[in-house]
Formats: sequence, structure tokens, C-alpha cells
Amino acid sequence: MASPTILELWSTSDLEDVQTVIRAVYKHVLGNPHVMESERLVTAESQLCDRSISVREFVRAVAKSDFYRSRYFESCAPYRFVELNFLHLLGRAPQDQREVSEHIVRCVAEGYDAEIDSYIDSAEYQEAFGENVVPYSRGKNSESNPKQVGYNRIFVLDRGPAQINSAVQSSQLVYTIASNSTNVIKPSTATVIGSGTEKRFKIVVTGSKFDTRRRISTTEYIVPASKMTPQIQRINRTSGKIVSITEV
Repeated sequence: MASPTILELWSTSDLEDVQTVIRAVYKHVLGNPHVMESERLVTAESQLCDRSISVREFVRAVAKSDFYRSRYFESCAPYRFVELNFLHLLGRAPQDQREVSEHIVRCVAEGYDAEIDSYIDSAEYQEAFGENVVPYSRGKNSESNPKQVGYNRIFVLDRGPAQINSAVQSSQLVYTIASNSTNVIKPSTATVIGSGTEKRFKIVVTGSKFDTRRRISTTEYIVPASKMTPQIQRINRTSGKIVSITEV
């Protein structure tokens, strides 16, 4: 497994380095969105450029922005909001129901800002990222998962660089965390002809056979999606009757 790219802002970093850090924070903390110029945090960016705030404080500003709040707090289910806070701010999936419940209760009792602060002010954040490292997805590393189930759960939340997190508004972990069970890591469902990801179908066919005794036979065919049409044509030519076609 390739190690994540770790970006850190140094006292010797030039303006180009700062812009790279700003883009990385927007991408990770906001969940890989397209950020328009009008949505950028101009004041916070300027403060980071002149080093009057740290990367950690810039992360806090982004997580408390109207952009983040509208997409994740106001538009998502509470459970989804919390699981994405873990991903965006700590770089991992929640480990158990206790962790999730603690944050949901805090959000209700103390409000949005307190919920965001609880991640960024935590000892875990400080140990993982300190003041000037851009948060990154670290949940695929065993040291970030005291429980084995956490390793599987990060694959449910983090589906790669093409994913935009705000596109999914319902929780992806609510059942498995509540039941303390593991997630099944599902492969891609894309149909790529000739590859292992191509869908396959079972065709059940009945037909008459004539010998000393007349009887009806049943035959099953397992075919890839790209071979469905010619297989059906062959069945029709032999006067077979298709009973069902199901994906396998």
C-alpha cells in the first residue's frame, strides 16, 4: 500500500508551498469538492500566508465555514455528519458506537462549533498532525486503528480520489457500528468488458428432449454481460424457453 503524501508547512516554505497546503486542506477537509473563488476563505488564507495562524487553525476555519456547514451539518443525517468529521478532521473512521454517540450528544448539547473543536483540539489530532501538517487519510494504517474493524470502515468512507463526500448524505456505517460488526469491502460494480469487474448473469432455460420417454430438461448458463445477446440468440435457435435471467 502506498504511503500517503504528507504536507507540512515550514517557516522556510515559500508562497507556492503555502498555496499547495491551502489546496490540500480544501480538498481533504471539504471532501474533494470544487471550490469556487467566491467560496474561498480569503481572510484565513491571507493569515496562513503571513503565518499569523497555523495550518491547524486554517483547518478549523475551513471546518467552521459556511461551505462545510451547509454541505455536511445542514444537508446530511447527523450520523453521516459525525462519520465524515472523523474522516475529514482525524483521517479515520469512527471505531465504535461510544465514539459516535459522544459526538452526536456534544453537537446537540453544545452546538456546531464545539463539535468541530472537539476533533481539532484533541490529543489525537495533535499527535497525528501537530500544528502544521495537513490532515490526510490515515485510517488505512494499522496504527490508526486500535480495533481491526476500523480498517475496513475507512474503505467504506474513503472510496478514492474521484469521490465527492457531499454526494452521499446518509450514513454509511450506522448499522455496522451499532451492531459492532464488520463492513464488507465491495469491489467496483463498473462493467468493464474483459475484466474481472464485468457483471455476470445466470440464464435458466427449459426445453423438451425426446428419447424413449418424453421429459423436460432444465439448463443453466452463466454468461458475462458482453456475451448476453449472442447466448440468448443461440437459445432461441434451439427452441429453448428462457425461464429467468438473474445477476450473479
